[in-house]
Amino acid sequence: MKFFLVFVVLIFSCKGLMAQETLGDQSSLDKYLEDQFYIGVGYNILLKRPDNAVQRNLSYNLQVGFIKDVPLNKRRNFGFGLGLGYAANSYYSNIEAKENGDEITYEIKNDEELKRSKFEIHTVEMPFELRWRTSTSDEYKFWRVYAGAKLGYVFSGRSKLVSEMEVKGFSNDDIENLQYGLTLSFGYNTWNLHAYYGLNPILKDGTSMENGSPINIRPLRIGVIFYIL
Repeated sequence: MKFFLVFVVLIFSCKGLMAQETLGDQSSLDKYLEDQFYIGVGYNILLKRPDNAVQRNLSYNLQVGFIKDVPLNKRRNFGFGLGLGYAANSYYSNIEAKENGDEITYEIKNDEELKRSKFEIHTVEMPFELRWRTSTSDEYKFWRVYAGAKLGYVFSGRSKLVSEMEVKGFSNDDIENLQYGLTLSFGYNTWNLHAYYGLNPILKDGTSMENGSPINIRPLRIGVIFYIL
């Protein structure tokens, strides 16, 4: 969370500096770029849950980063973007993860036995977008539709359990290191809806419950995203 806040401060500082440079050079308006910094928040919906697994609490997403805007036409309203960012995701459910020696076991718990259980994932992301918008060099309120994909590398993945008896967290090696999916952002001016559909499971192939049923949960993320510059 501290990393997220520091990144936001840096983005707005860069925005002010770049705005001053643009005002000082009118000719640069003919080669304008758009939406190179982004900040987003969202809600994670867990799909393909095991039988009797339910989602709980607020499974949230925070994301921030930079996308290089590359226009492909003279008007500069169509092109692509390639970027680098950071995301934090929490997935709450009634799936209990526990360390048992060298292995991790998973079990469905009821309300009386479990208060909160979550997967907490921190990721370095590389988004790619095909971009269309109605912008011009002097129009700052415009429609946009950005569709693409996102590849993420998990540098920190943990499970945390809160029950009547204990509060326990541990690094979970069952979390898939590479996360990837499809993205879509669209909206007008400041407010834009953002969606992400995970193409691979959150946990590695072969991860299963104690009863042998596979755990293939993957996220559908719905939220808002704010583009700057």
